[in-house]
Amino acid sequence: MGRAVEKLRLQVPSPPQDMDKEREALQAWKERVEQELDRVVAFWMEHSHDQEHGGFFTCLGRDGQVYDDLKYVWLQGRQVWMYCRLYRKFERFRSPEVLDSAKAGGEFLLRFARVAPPGKKCAFVLTRDGLPIKVQRTIFSECFYTMAMNELWRVTGEARYQNEAVGMMDQIVYWVREDPSGLGRPCLPGAPASESMAVPMMLLNLVDQLGEADEELAGTYAELGDWCAQRILQHVQRDGQAVLENVSEDGGELSGCLGRHQNPGHALEAGWFLLRHAIRKGDPELRARVIDKFLLLPFRSGWDPDHGGLFYFQDADGLCPTQLEWAMKLWWPHSEAMIAFLMGYSDSGDPTLLHLFYQVAEYTFRQFRDPEHGEWFGYLTREGKVALTIKGGPFKGCFHVPRCLAMCEEMLGALLGRLAPAPSPGPDCPAAVPARQAAK
Repeated sequence: MGRAVEKLRLQVPSPPQDMDKEREALQAWKERVEQELDRVVAFWMEHSHDQEHGGFFTCLGRDGQVYDDLKYVWLQGRQVWMYCRLYRKFERFRSPEVLDSAKAGGEFLLRFARVAPPGKKCAFVLTRDGLPIKVQRTIFSECFYTMAMNELWRVTGEARYQNEAVGMMDQIVYWVREDPSGLGRPCLPGAPASESMAVPMMLLNLVDQLGEADEELAGTYAELGDWCAQRILQHVQRDGQAVLENVSEDGGELSGCLGRHQNPGHALEAGWFLLRHAIRKGDPELRARVIDKFLLLPFRSGWDPDHGGLFYFQDADGLCPTQLEWAMKLWWPHSEAMIAFLMGYSDSGDPTLLHLFYQVAEYTFRQFRDPEHGEWFGYLTREGKVALTIKGGPFKGCFHVPRCLAMCEEMLGALLGRLAPAPSPGPDCPAAVPARQAAK
């Protein structure tokens, strides 16, 4: 598995000079990421809050102007989760405004997300005042609802939020592993029995979310986490040379465009989900495999050698993908890549992964961030020009960018802590006392 495995087996300390340079580079990036996180959060705090009906506007123009007041349940749940996570993990975001905004978003979800309560199915789109417009036949609105409720419980201590999270989690697992009919998706005779990588990915993310610092729930979902990891690993196909977005239910390759479809950003996101799972389990072989197949492999195939950045979609046989946007550069794959490579480096010590973090981060900050109005553009052409000036829409909200920045800030801080030079012996330090004195 190459250099990633070698570094997992043996990490050779860098010479002091190299360590100084590495410390300077990491410190510079930590400061850059920290400042950008502040700017991004300020953008959403200023422009997205609906003071009249609760919840958040996500259809925001370049300067934050609301261009549509529809509310997308995915993005409502994500923003509640993001605010709670920032409130919980970062002292500078621990303010009543952040917490109150998260609670207002959570209460909006509690009142309106479910289409026909007490049923669990959630809407995909709501009117500004909470009337359902559209339902998707997937589990993702419910997944982000679960994440929001669990984080609200963590920052408020209110059991009703955790009851919602666990109850919805049970329903999602039932839909995925036992009976999907409640999702409203008809079983048609011509449809292949396929599995998208998104489903086990999201479930693995929920296992991590609900099991954090909770031994009982972590134990409850341990088997589910292993099942999710195994299902994700089935997407490594063609003798380990490709990560395919869709496979058959028994883990085989599908025919046609569906079977050849690749999403490099999704593979990288699955990579850091799997890496956290492997670290929790203390499984070095899985950690090495994840770095090789879900970090290095998708980057090698997905990075545009001519213009930089990650392709949105690819075809495993090198044929032209059918999606019109296949060659565009989107915000979220680059956010996921930054997390994945920094996490991989933090775990393995492989300098190749740190170099890739720097490469992706430099491209991302140069091309996506908006120094004038804040936040990031989401949609670029292949050449890296801004294709859409909007900062939010039906799929882009307060989530991928701040999650990336927050996680990178934490990891960079931890790395700098590990690289901190040992303090010089002071007059009160035993090492500074002459041996003959210490012997008295």
